[in-house]
Amino acid sequence: MDFNFSPEDEAFRQEVRAWLKENLPESWTGDDDTPAGDTAERYAMRIAWQRKLHAKGWAAPTWPREYGGGGLTVTQTVILDEELVKARAPQAVNGVALRFAGPTLIVSGTEEQKHRFIPKMINCEEMWCQGFSEPDAGSDLASLKCRAVADGDDYVINGQKVWSSGAHRADWCILLVRTDPKAPKHKGITYLLVDMHSPGIEVRPLKQMTGHANFDEIFFDNVRVPRKNIVGQENRGWYVAMTTLGFERTTTSRGIGFRRDIADLTRLAANTLRHGRPAIDDPAIRQQLAKCAIEAEIVALNGARVLTSRIKGQVPGPEAQMGKLFYSELNTRIGELATEILGMDVLLDQASEASQYWQYRFLVAKGLTIAAGTSEVLRNVIGERVLGLPK
Repeated sequence: MDFNFSPEDEAFRQEVRAWLKENLPESWTGDDDTPAGDTAERYAMRIAWQRKLHAKGWAAPTWPREYGGGGLTVTQTVILDEELVKARAPQAVNGVALRFAGPTLIVSGTEEQKHRFIPKMINCEEMWCQGFSEPDAGSDLASLKCRAVADGDDYVINGQKVWSSGAHRADWCILLVRTDPKAPKHKGITYLLVDMHSPGIEVRPLKQMTGHANFDEIFFDNVRVPRKNIVGQENRGWYVAMTTLGFERTTTSRGIGFRRDIADLTRLAANTLRHGRPAIDDPAIRQQLAKCAIEAEIVALNGARVLTSRIKGQVPGPEAQMGKLFYSELNTRIGELATEILGMDVLLDQASEASQYWQYRFLVAKGLTIAAGTSEVLRNVIGERVLGLPK
């Protein structure tokens, strides 16, 4: 396997680096994963940054130009992702739209839906959230109960969703609803696009152990949604949802981010004293650093498999499931190693800036083993559907 990029792609890499050096906001502190990561000021900066990327054609680089995308090749997009991570550029503010909703519409939406929604996703004119999980339908998503009843040209929706990231700022929601309660649970689900400003919708923020409220509960009380907002076909929303989850679990730049984390942790261990000596002098710390570095390379190699699938024009497959499982578990181990290096200092509210950063990373990491499918469920999916093991 050849991991080298072509001369043309490497020239594009240099173009990206030069552009980032000139355009990255000077006031940006370098990472979204901080205790101050969700302030109104930083949110406004991220919107401005996404619009600047859009003006360059890099906010949705692989999407077709006819919908406002950049029309870049898959390899160019991977290079762009890698350089954005290396530069610690702001993360996409309309992430649900760019990573999940938009790609799903490109695959399964009508032409009317694509032209109506996709351009406004890219320029942040309309923000998006995801309404999949429910209090009794998280890991077993097909057990969802949020009900949609046909009434003329509309559906009338009643029910609840939970863990909806950014719902308090969203204009639209990709929503899974039960439209045929008598059908087998996977076959009576419909995928809808819902205006979050519709009468009858209530959003309640959920405060995390980090102190932030980045995701929410959504309550639907007789909310009317036009039937033309179906993505795919009525009662076949589960199959569209699997496309969405495939995109959600797909990444090709995580390995780059983890390499950066390992470098940061190595410097942290060299500069943190434990019992009068640098933490990196501890053989156990060095061993864990090495283990994490090896696993970061595994993530990068699996990202290459994802890239190969994308180059072939394929929808993300088993490699996406394995990649999501591995990176969320590795992310947790990296947070745990940081707390071990820092020791008791990481428990203090008024600790050093580095301690506050890694404290936040440690707390956030646990949630990533639940989001986009819990580690336990993903192991079952990989065992049953990839390896062919019995249930």
